[in-house]
Amino acid sequence: MNNTFNIHRFGLLFKKTLLERPMQLFGLTALSLSIVFIMYVLGKMLAGFEDGQNISFMLGLVGGGCFLASFVFSYFTSNAMGSNYITLPASAFEKWLCGVLITGVFYLLLFLLFYRFIDTLFVGIYHRNLDANGPFYRQLYDQVQIFPYDGFIANKAILLFVNFSGAMLVGSLYFNKVNFIKVALLICGFWLGSWVLNLLIAQAMIQHVNNAMPYWLVWIDVNKDEGRIELPENIMRVVSIFIQFIIPATLWMLAWLRLKEKEF
Repeated sequence: MNNTFNIHRFGLLFKKTLLERPMQLFGLTALSLSIVFIMYVLGKMLAGFEDGQNISFMLGLVGGGCFLASFVFSYFTSNAMGSNYITLPASAFEKWLCGVLITGVFYLLLFLLFYRFIDTLFVGIYHRNLDANGPFYRQLYDQVQIFPYDGFIANKAILLFVNFSGAMLVGSLYFNKVNFIKVALLICGFWLGSWVLNLLIAQAMIQHVNNAMPYWLVWIDVNKDEGRIELPENIMRVVSIFIQFIIPATLWMLAWLRLKEKEF
């Protein structure tokens, strides 16, 4: 029998992972989706459809995904649970793959399907309630559309999701207690440090710097207007590849290596 991966053994492990903690796994997912629904409704009522869509999508995908990722490997909060998990007759790769599928595949697909359902529902209700004979019917109709999964906000949310959820998976294996809070603080600290460093470098090289987004662009004051300086296209491409693929792949693979370390 293959010591790294066996489809029958993995199937049993995956089933056990889902069924032994159904209230936690399914409960967290249901809670995340419920919060998405509430934020969508509140957002569109208080700030308008577009802001409601953006906020609820970002919060549900990134926040919900990270929270679930921090829980998938939370067997090590006690020595007894950790020992039982380590001694399961399955490889570290199969255990890691369970976490990857639950967090990075099934939650993502379920969230996208759920979000498309509620988004289509509310946008359809809005369109049907418009006065087709009104003078601004076409304008009002066009300004509220289905949230695009290939748009700017969706792309940034998915980028944050793969990076932050990967960090949460790793953190859940390094921090046995309150790992979500600890990793969230580390992420915030890293982001703040990157922002400060980028701002200081920009101010040392460019005059009238207003703000600087880490790795992407610098905002400068031009008389009474505001301009932006972006990285050259070739460098931007390298940075994008690094953030979109290399960093998340490293984080998710690091979780596998950490699982292997815990077995020894």
